[in-house]
Amino acid sequence: MKTKSIFIAATLSVLAGVSIPVNAQIVYMPPTEAKLQKGVVAGKLDRFVLPPGKYYPGTSHNYVVYTPYGYDKSKPLPVMIFLDGIQEFLEPKWQVNVILDNLIAAKEIPPLVAVFVDPGIYQARSDQAQNRFERHFEYDSITDRYSKFLLKELLPAVSQNYLLSQSPDDRALVGNSTGAVGAFSAAWNRPDQFHRVMSFIGTYASMKGAHTLPNLVRKTEPRPIRVFMQAGKRDHLTDLQPFGTRYAGSWPTANQTMFEALQFAGYDVKFQFGEAGHEASHGRAVMPDALRWLWRDYPKPIEVTSPPFYYGKPGYEDRGHVFSVINGDQKWEKLGASYGRISSIANDKYGNVYFNDDAGRIWRIDVKDNVVKLFAEKQGQNTALTVGADDRLYVSQPDKKTIVSYGATASDTKTVASDIYASAMAATRDGSIYAIDPQQNRIVRIDGKGSTFLAYDGSGLYAPSGIAMSPDQEFVVVGDAKGKFSWSFHIAEDGRLIDGEPYYRLEMPEVDLYSENRSVTVDTNGQPFFATPLGIQGFEAAGRQGPILNSPIQGAVTAVSLAGNAESWLYAAVNGELFRRSVKSKATTAGVVSKPPAPPL
Repeated sequence: MKTKSIFIAATLSVLAGVSIPVNAQIVYMPPTEAKLQKGVVAGKLDRFVLPPGKYYPGTSHNYVVYTPYGYDKSKPLPVMIFLDGIQEFLEPKWQVNVILDNLIAAKEIPPLVAVFVDPGIYQARSDQAQNRFERHFEYDSITDRYSKFLLKELLPAVSQNYLLSQSPDDRALVGNSTGAVGAFSAAWNRPDQFHRVMSFIGTYASMKGAHTLPNLVRKTEPRPIRVFMQAGKRDHLTDLQPFGTRYAGSWPTANQTMFEALQFAGYDVKFQFGEAGHEASHGRAVMPDALRWLWRDYPKPIEVTSPPFYYGKPGYEDRGHVFSVINGDQKWEKLGASYGRISSIANDKYGNVYFNDDAGRIWRIDVKDNVVKLFAEKQGQNTALTVGADDRLYVSQPDKKTIVSYGATASDTKTVASDIYASAMAATRDGSIYAIDPQQNRIVRIDGKGSTFLAYDGSGLYAPSGIAMSPDQEFVVVGDAKGKFSWSFHIAEDGRLIDGEPYYRLEMPEVDLYSENRSVTVDTNGQPFFATPLGIQGFEAAGRQGPILNSPIQGAVTAVSLAGNAESWLYAAVNGELFRRSVKSKATTAGVVSKPPAPPL
């Protein structure tokens, strides 16, 4: 069966072919699937109350669990979670449970469990005081709080009575209005857990940060999420205010912008843009077809392995697109075991890679076999690594306030400088090293003889973190872990860092005060890549932000480095594990100096 989207206008002008006024009342007819079809047996609805938990303290949540007719408790089923579920999606408004009955019976979607959950209300002590309504805090926010609530409180509670699949391909989130933002944000923050989203008349407007989502989606490597969207052309519009009646923006424009961002980035996305306003009839009318589309090809996994179909076509600008950096079919691969914490990764001109751990060990990955091997151990603290133009590995040992260098083996050790605390280093062609001293919030230069002098006094920097040279070694990129901006400095003839500018504006974690970028690497085009909690943030050489690469796994990226010889690789550390992936950007090394091309302006 297929749904026909039919609507009725309040005026007969529709039938006459006359244009419909902006403030006309448009109502769509319910789909035929909203009535139980002949021979279809209704599923079961069970009601529960989730007691207050950690993420919304003092607030309980009512929820209803739908199971289809013939439900087998011994088999794990996919699960759909409907936000505003009871008050919006169940009877009498949307009758989603009936739609599910019909589609499952017709084998047009897989048998599944549906959880209809309402937002919480924090009860005041008496009727003489007002309650605290949690809906906007739960749904409009773009933090990961609601996804944590789903994963650590709601789903475990549901799983006590129902066997649910743990696969992200088997989990869908559905929301209407503000609930649409909540559904998308939960999947966006945890794409390792949720792969399907349905968004109806979403409020991607400037109320609690949702207006920033299209920009992030557009710049960020696409995540394995299939998205259905519906919106209305008359949503919060009138003839007197055709550009939006709300302070937070235009609902129709915001939804179009969100759709365009998803499409540009390469998502599997479908958009139904109807004639109605901020109401449920259009969403209800298209719900059956939306469910068919969302679950099509099930159980085929949802993944993104290639750029959008229009990428590289005439008239398409690939500048700044994530696929200008990555090879879509080349995913992150894990190397070695778990190393506690990795704070620094270094590469040499041959493509070999070195990294540290928090147990005083240094590891080496030979470009010939890509095997992680122990290079040195019992080194105490070793927070920063860099390879010099002389092919020696330079290592900072903060507990000893020393910088040492290694030759081909750990037995070939030299002391380079003493009485220096360095958390990050970058080597130059003349044998000098720039080192960040976090204790005194400054940058020092160490020459080939081990003498040090102040290169920059730290003015303007809150917490200097990573440091890297431009390909021509004319400029230095310096990260700032506590600032929104990271810096570009010119290297003066005497080695001082001068004329610094807060050149690179990083995207910030929603709930943190600091960017927490901890490492930076620069490619042969002069484009820096910063390791951050949001992933690896790339920039054009001229300072504009480019693509944001997803973290290999859930967690903040703590170190990053380009490396490679015949093939280019990007290495990243997350939660003490090391990963790499094939990329188009080429690595720089201390001994090879080259002028980068002029950046696009």
